[in-house]
Amino acid sequence: MIKHIVMWNMAGETREARSEAANFLRTRFEELRDEVPGLLHLEVGLDHSCVDYACDVVLYTEFESQEALDAYATHPAHMRVKGELGQMRIARYQVDYAVAGSAA
Repeated sequence: MIKHIVMWNMAGETREARSEAANFLRTRFEELRDEVPGLLHLEVGLDHSCVDYACDVVLYTEFESQEALDAYATHPAHMRVKGELGQMRIARYQVDYAVAGSAA
């Protein structure tokens, strides 16, 4: 199994604008749950700490294999969501790792 974690900071002059963008991102990514083969788990979290070093949104996903994660990267539904988000994101951080003991 591969875990794929992505964190974003959203564009917006105010906390409310960033929160609105984060909610839009959450809604769009949650729609991918049943559309992507090999996607085992997906959750989106919105930061509520409001500390200056926190990201606004985190996407936590689990894929059955590296091949499934690779296919997700170019899957039409994922590409659609990325296109819809456009310039709403101002920073992006990512970590992918194999779960110990799983065949990756």
